[in-house]
Amino acid sequence: MTPVQAHLLCVALVAADLLARAWRIQWIVQGLGHRISLRESVVLNAFGDAACAVTPLRLGGEPARLAGMVRSRVPAPAAFVAISLEVLAAWPVIIGAVGWLAWRYAPAWWEVAGSRLAASAVSGWPWVLAVAVVSVLAWRMTRRVASPAARQLRRPMRRAMVYWRRMPRWPLAVSVPMSFINLAARVAVLPVLALSLPSPPPLGPLALGSFALLYSQLVLPTPSGAGAVELGFLGGAAGDLGDGEGWLLLAWRFYTSGVGVILGVLLAARVYGWPALRGLAGRWSDRH
Repeated sequence: MTPVQAHLLCVALVAADLLARAWRIQWIVQGLGHRISLRESVVLNAFGDAACAVTPLRLGGEPARLAGMVRSRVPAPAAFVAISLEVLAAWPVIIGAVGWLAWRYAPAWWEVAGSRLAASAVSGWPWVLAVAVVSVLAWRMTRRVASPAARQLRRPMRRAMVYWRRMPRWPLAVSVPMSFINLAARVAVLPVLALSLPSPPPLGPLALGSFALLYSQLVLPTPSGAGAVELGFLGGAAGDLGDGEGWLLLAWRFYTSGVGVILGVLLAARVYGWPALRGLAGRWSDRH
C-alpha cells in the first residue's frame, strides 16, 4: 500500500468513526423521546473529542457533550442518561474485543514487543520516572476536580431515573454495531499506516498494540495519555516500525486525536465564538 492510499484510508476510517458515533447518540436520544439531527450529533461529539483530548483523565469530554445536547434542546437529565446508556452499550463491545485480541494475539505480541518494551524501560528510566511523577500529580489534581462534581450530580441523578425507566431497548440494540464500527475504525488506523512501510510488522500483534495504546488513554491521567503513550509507542508497544516510527507516531496521533481537537475547536468557535472559548480556557487555567 502506498503512503497516499494509507492516508486516504485513514481519512475514511475517521469519517466512519464520526458517523457511527453520531448515529449512536442520535438513536439513543430518540429512544428517550427527544430528537437531534445528525449534524447536531456530529457537533456535540466533536465538542467531546476536543475536550477529552486536552483535559486530564478525559474529564472535559462528557460535560462538553452534555452542553452540546442541551444546546440542541435536549433536557439535561435526558442528556445525562443518553451518555450513560451509550457507555453501557460500548463497554461490552470493548471488553469482547480486548478478550478476543488477547486470546488470539497476546503471545505473538509479547514475542514481538515484550523484549523491546523491557529494554526501552531500562534504558530510558529517567523518562519513565518523569512520566510516572507527572501522571501521579495529574491524578491528584483530577480527583480534586472530580469530587465536587460527583456531589453535584446526586440530585440530577434522581430526575434521570425517570428516563431510565422509560427507555426502550431498540436504541441499545442498534448502538452495539455502531460501537463496534467506532472501535474497529480507531484500532485500524495504526495497522493501515503501518502497511505503507517497506516491511510492515505482523498485523495481528500490531492491532493488539494499537488497541492498548488507544484504550490505555481511558485510565492515564495526562491529556490523551501524553507522555506515557509516546513512550509506549516508541518503546515497541506497536512492534518494530523501523526508522519511520517517529513520523508514524505523528500521523497516528493526528488521526486518532488531532482531527477531533481541530474539528471540535473549529465547530465550537463557530457556535460560541472565539471570545467565549478564550474565556473558558482562561477560567480553566485559573482554576488549575
